[in-house]
Amino acid sequence: MTQVIGIDLGGTAIKLGRFSADGICHQSLTVPTPQPATPEAVLATMTDAIVQLNPGENAVGAIGIGTPGPADTTGRIARVAINLKDWHNVPLADWLEAKTGLPTILANDANCAGLGEAWLGAGKNFKNLILLTLGTGVGGAIILDGKLFAGHQAAAGELGLISINADGPECNSGNHGSLEQYVCIEAIRRDTGLEPLELANLAKSGDAKALEYWQNYGRYLGIGLASLIYVLTPEAIIIGGGISAASEFFLPAVQAEIERRVLPSSRENLQLLVAKLGNEAGMVGAAKLALQVAKITPMTNDQKEWV
Repeated sequence: MTQVIGIDLGGTAIKLGRFSADGICHQSLTVPTPQPATPEAVLATMTDAIVQLNPGENAVGAIGIGTPGPADTTGRIARVAINLKDWHNVPLADWLEAKTGLPTILANDANCAGLGEAWLGAGKNFKNLILLTLGTGVGGAIILDGKLFAGHQAAAGELGLISINADGPECNSGNHGSLEQYVCIEAIRRDTGLEPLELANLAKSGDAKALEYWQNYGRYLGIGLASLIYVLTPEAIIIGGGISAASEFFLPAVQAEIERRVLPSSRENLQLLVAKLGNEAGMVGAAKLALQVAKITPMTNDQKEWV
């Protein structure tokens, strides 16, 4: 059985796993991201780690990589990589193929996380779903009819950048009042002076102000999700990222806001779920990408829709 390697490239760590088509991870490895994380340094570190995961000739058929930024439409070039030095239009797939001889494909890390949850996580029983990651930023992924939807120029899925208040705080994207400005970590710090975990612990202890804050947080998140539901009518919405650890305090408010704002016909049987794979989701999704190209070089148009 052909196995593949899924890689989650992060600013501080690179996570790798060797998977078979049934979703079993046969070996995993985490290595520090070199500092400074230049493309050449990351390539060298990644290549060494891949050697450790490839047990023999023909054991691995392809490599998938989730990068912290957009890839091009063919899944070969890392257009930008956030928090990595000098990453601009880096042909990472070509470089790795030259080093390893294995077909390689890239995708945005949030898209990989969505694929991972759809394959082995909270979304495995659904064909149409949204993943929203709540953390330093608010990322997302859209799975339609079992396939990752990346849109024109592979730039779709920036779910955190939709507007919920035209006159709200300015966003790095140039937008004002984006969902991200109300539900990211910095928004919690700005509003409370606390970290999300601190605020969650206060809520657990019954602190009235903390509980009220999470209610308002859930309301804002529900407002944003209402717009997405009307456009995409998913079967499930999966909430991931570090802030999801406090989900028990805000998901009821999210549900109530969705029920208040969305017609029953657009939310029939909609499931609101917490992600299951945690920090492994990106690596798992990258492996799923790799399975699509395990024996195909170059990619066909069918594979490109997974980018």
